[in-house]
Amino acid sequence: MPLRLDALLPAEIARQAEEVGVRKATMDAVSLFTLAVLAGGFIAIGAIFATTVALGSSALSYGIARALAGIAFSTGLIMVVAGGAELFTGNNLIVMAFASGRVTWQALARNWVIVYLGNFAGSLITACGMYLANQHQLAGGAMGLAVLEIAHAKTSLAFVPALVLGVFCNALVCMAVWMCLGARTTTGRIAAIVPPIAAFVAASFEHSVANMYFIPVALFVKAGATPEFFAAIQRSAADFPQLTWGRFFWNNLVPVTLGNIIGGAGLVGAMYWFVYLRHAPRGGSSRAANSLS
Repeated sequence: MPLRLDALLPAEIARQAEEVGVRKATMDAVSLFTLAVLAGGFIAIGAIFATTVALGSSALSYGIARALAGIAFSTGLIMVVAGGAELFTGNNLIVMAFASGRVTWQALARNWVIVYLGNFAGSLITACGMYLANQHQLAGGAMGLAVLEIAHAKTSLAFVPALVLGVFCNALVCMAVWMCLGARTTTGRIAAIVPPIAAFVAASFEHSVANMYFIPVALFVKAGATPEFFAAIQRSAADFPQLTWGRFFWNNLVPVTLGNIIGGAGLVGAMYWFVYLRHAPRGGSSRAANSLS
């Protein structure tokens, strides 16, 4: 068979997404959770990179500075895709295999729950590591101040804005994953990832897995940083009243996660399934299903 380097067309991407969804939904739990932990760590690394880049961009316009942070953040999804890790937001596309009758709702829910918990574990481990490494003290405490301000803004969101920002965020994330499925090379996948991810970061949309790092690391800093650190940044813990564990879960993580599902599973997965796969026989071919078991 000759080697093809041209990208898949949308209808072919839809079939590829369905096949990938079957494989993900039937993966054993231990492997799935392990790959999800890795993905949480990868997204956290992207968040660290983006925060670091933002520190040196004060002389730039707001839009350019945000775009640079977004380009840096895309490193996280690049590692997820190229490294074969499991990310909850991207796995919202499994809904295509579910809609075709090739994945049960139990298998869909199993994947999402295991991957979500694994992403949380990987993000939290990375947040603990960065706090213990005193990374918040970089640049005379500027890194820690940025971490606190980012997380405080996220936990200050009302429910509806957080939900809507989550919808648009994961529509872009899943579009990046969708386009990756059409690429045949790692270079093509990277080129597909960067623009949508840079766009969602530049627009300050909300990503549940990224927030699993951004907010806990700030909570660790708020609770445990030294008086010398707060003196250096000329702030106190009391200056971040909305930054609490309760607001992290109920004012950010819950609405953002719901929004991510709507944006990824609804606006991307369900839409493309309706256009390209709704007329296909439900259940798919046994040969294709067996090849992914």
